[in-house]
Amino acid sequence: MSFNNDDSRRGFGNDRKRHFGRTARPTFDEAKFNREHPDDEPASTPERRSFGERAPERRGGIGSQAHLRRDRENFANRPSRFEERPEHRSLKDRPTFDDRRDFNGERRFEDRPAFDNRRATQDNVVPAVGDADAAPQVAVGGIKEVEELLNKSPLQVHRVLFMHKSGNPKLYELQKLAKRAHVHVQQVDSKILDSYARPNHGVVALMNEKELLNWMDVREEFFKARDTGEKKLIAVATNIEDPRNLGACIRSSLALGVDILLLPAKGMCGITPSVARTSAGALEKLRICRPDNLEGAIGELKMAGYQILGLDADTETNLAGFDFADHVVLAVGGEDVGLPPFIKKQCDAVLRIPMKPEAHSYNASVALSLGLYEYARLRIKA
Repeated sequence: MSFNNDDSRRGFGNDRKRHFGRTARPTFDEAKFNREHPDDEPASTPERRSFGERAPERRGGIGSQAHLRRDRENFANRPSRFEERPEHRSLKDRPTFDDRRDFNGERRFEDRPAFDNRRATQDNVVPAVGDADAAPQVAVGGIKEVEELLNKSPLQVHRVLFMHKSGNPKLYELQKLAKRAHVHVQQVDSKILDSYARPNHGVVALMNEKELLNWMDVREEFFKARDTGEKKLIAVATNIEDPRNLGACIRSSLALGVDILLLPAKGMCGITPSVARTSAGALEKLRICRPDNLEGAIGELKMAGYQILGLDADTETNLAGFDFADHVVLAVGGEDVGLPPFIKKQCDAVLRIPMKPEAHSYNASVALSLGLYEYARLRIKA
């Protein structure tokens, strides 16, 4: 029984052994070797020697005494590598940068100024200076420390950061306490917590520079003002994330006669050191309140007879010449998002500040200042 397949023809069978990809070894040409090595002994098949018998000395071949003697003579008579080099010159005698010449003998770099190897001193360097206004908020880390703050001074806590998926039941209970105190909570990575405070045990509280007021403690004052006829001006700032912008809003509110400034519980920057610095002392003089429910607080003021006004570019009602009431709530939003919908739906009127079409929007603090000025220019006597 025979097998006639491709493997046997290609040499993969057991009966054939071929070396694919290999070239044949070149044969030894004795005549050519003798022509190229005339001083050596003609190549021949080496004779067999008995054990211990020395091989006869080759006549002039490689490794022979004649070959070693020729190598010694060639080494002694070799030309020196340093004879063709120019005489060694010191660094002082070498040509300068401007004296170098090209292959045609002409000087190179004639118009280039001489190289100045002086290093830059401290007088020539402007050191990098950190932003002094970007000081971080005061951060308090630790379960017991944060729990004490939430129990005693919840309105001084801006927000509480918890470690994401910590699995610690104490942190879950602390998170429930923060929500009952209407303090904004956020789940973050442990590296972010370590960047604020160490050790932190998985929780960090970011503090305000000033403890804010509780709406339940001050609302009766504004409700009674409607009955007594006392004029009241309330400002509302929402969606402001820039501390300098919020500091400017606080400063303008104090200057233009705002009785109280309302801030939301979340979605805002805290009262940071940058806010305090930008306010230029107005932070300590202006009353700032953070209602647990800002929408509910505005709704109560609306029911009490306050005129709810908002500042936004998406309206046709002009701020200039608007007829203000004696009791006004004036709200402003961030530059990018504007007024929140829950405030806009409660507004009696949304006012537009005159603006060139080339401009995108006003800064939030500038818009609030213009709106407050329009209300206060007849109220505040020079």
